[in-house]
Amino acid sequence: MNKVLAELITIGDEILYGQTLDTNAHWMSGQLDAIGVKVIRRTTCGDVETEILQAFAEAEQRADIILITGGLGPTNDDLTKPCLAKYFDCDIVMNDQALIELEAYMSGRGRELNKLTRLQATLPEKCEMVSNERGTACGMWFDSNKKVFVSMPGVPHEMRHMITHKVLPKIQRTFSLPIIYHKIVRLAGIGESWLAEKIETWENALPKNIRLAYLPTFGDLKLRFTAIGENREDIKSQIDGQIELLLPLIQEYVYGYGDDTLEMVIGQLLRERNQKMALAESCTGGFVSHRITTVPGSSDYFNGSVVPYQNEMKIAQLGVKQETLETHGAVSEATVSEMADRVRENFKADFGLATSGIAGPGGGTIEKPVGTIWIACSQKDKVTTRKLSLTNDRVVNIQITSVALLTMLYQRLVQND
Repeated sequence: MNKVLAELITIGDEILYGQTLDTNAHWMSGQLDAIGVKVIRRTTCGDVETEILQAFAEAEQRADIILITGGLGPTNDDLTKPCLAKYFDCDIVMNDQALIELEAYMSGRGRELNKLTRLQATLPEKCEMVSNERGTACGMWFDSNKKVFVSMPGVPHEMRHMITHKVLPKIQRTFSLPIIYHKIVRLAGIGESWLAEKIETWENALPKNIRLAYLPTFGDLKLRFTAIGENREDIKSQIDGQIELLLPLIQEYVYGYGDDTLEMVIGQLLRERNQKMALAESCTGGFVSHRITTVPGSSDYFNGSVVPYQNEMKIAQLGVKQETLETHGAVSEATVSEMADRVRENFKADFGLATSGIAGPGGGTIEKPVGTIWIACSQKDKVTTRKLSLTNDRVVNIQITSVALLTMLYQRLVQND
């Protein structure tokens, strides 16, 4: 079965100026993937006729389906409709059904049509109207040379309703679509290049119809398996077989699959064992606690946290020894170890976790430059610590540290099995 390819075209200067974020293309890509349409390119162009027409022509050469959003308003800067009329060499005329639906839409909201709004019911005569039940701008469907162009409004809630209820069903009726199947393996505690080297021989032996992608984020890593075929169960079985061969090489780093997150998996393990955790966050400022509490039911295993940002609070709230701070400093293995111990004891938890470091962009020294961070996990009489040497970016450092700390806890939980 042949692949069905799509290109997404977003029209609007506001996207190029960075004034509006194009969430439409991201969302549409996921919806198309789910029905077996492969998106091969996303294009954004401004409100310039020549650029829009060029984008149409280039997309038609590459893709079977061209989905266009934006530029459907009635004002002079909205060029999508006239550009489509010019591209398909036809006039823009009043569409009777569009006018009926537009009048009903406006009447239902106690509003009357003015001259400008009435223009929304005019469409290129070669298009098939796509009803917009959430707004005034109709969609337009063109069939040309076995290629399909669909123009939709740029307003996200209008576009999503239109594509879900009108456009996707029609695409499924028009094309014979394959199955696109993905499976995600989630890992922590290993970098992309180290993993690639570790699994090189296995990866080189992958069947040609299975594609592997490395998707790294802040301290986290996903392996995405993708295959295209006619039978979902056959594809799934083939990918599962390859993952079974892979796991002996990487099992110590794998914490989940699909939409699993570290905080979800940790929560499940703690709940199953009736164990509790608590946090003392200095440089992460409560970010790890935030991640833990995004999981519904986290009160079953999360006893609480403290953010002792100042040294005085590390002493007063946790009971860290003043001598420790004076001798080793706040950013030290000794301090973070005491923080983890004290928060575990004070919050009556099985695991105490702590962070202390220089998140940046200032505050570093020659001995302890920006990005120097210590993390610790305390359990009974055992404390595990790790020193991180990160970046000059404060937000990045906080995110990487949170993943490192959660990974440390996950590994401890797995080791206790």
